[in-house]
Amino acid sequence: MHKQRWLTGIIALPIVILLIVLGGIYFAFLLALVSVIGMWEFDRIQYAKSDPHPPPIVIGSGYVAAPLMILAAHAGFPAGALCLLSAAIIAGGAAALLRVDQAHTTVQHLAGQILGLAYVAGPLVMVLLIRSNPQGVAWIFYLLMVIFAGDTGAYYVGSYWGKRKLCPQVSPKKTIEGALGGVAANIVAASLAQILFLDGVLWGPAVLLAILAGAAGQVGDLFESIFKRAAGIKDSGNILPGHGGILDRIDALLFAIPVVYGFHCLFL
Repeated sequence: MHKQRWLTGIIALPIVILLIVLGGIYFAFLLALVSVIGMWEFDRIQYAKSDPHPPPIVIGSGYVAAPLMILAAHAGFPAGALCLLSAAIIAGGAAALLRVDQAHTTVQHLAGQILGLAYVAGPLVMVLLIRSNPQGVAWIFYLLMVIFAGDTGAYYVGSYWGKRKLCPQVSPKKTIEGALGGVAANIVAASLAQILFLDGVLWGPAVLLAILAGAAGQVGDLFESIFKRAAGIKDSGNILPGHGGILDRIDALLFAIPVVYGFHCLFL
């Protein structure tokens, strides 16, 4: 498993870095692809125990709206993401009218689909907006360094020295020691990023943001765990050997992105 994790990272990371640096439509298409796969995995978890299954228009609205939200932001129309979210609600509402005999479950499915769009596509739109701003590449590298370092630090510290359970009902393997190791790794990664490429950002704010984003990332990791546990699923998918699915890899990022984007909007 360790070899698979590292091999997948060695292969995938240079491709991701290249597309981040290139930006433009290349980066937008990467995020659009991730949004579609993420929505598929989200639906796989959400509807694992669903009976009856949701109408195709509800599922389809999510798969169409997610990439279009990202492409709308790339085209300079970020408000279009909200319009597309509303369009998905309208499409789902039409489906509910066509299935009045199952209106209650259809509305539940629609609510789940809108949650999926907000959970998966929303943060990816924010990443695209960060990339479009001055020093956008540096801020995305900062975000990736902080979250992936925290994830790695929590994993290895927890594996070797973890004793006290963090949230055993949700994720029995996660420990308090691992969580603290993740925070320490967040701080180290933020310090390196501040020295290497975050010009004009003081060390204190960079580290404080890393702690907040890292904490949000750990909540995101636990959120996906409880989501999968409720569905009786171990991994969101199997597209990334050693990691599971796309959501298994970016669950922390999806919660950390709004923290970094909010900081970016308020203070930069």
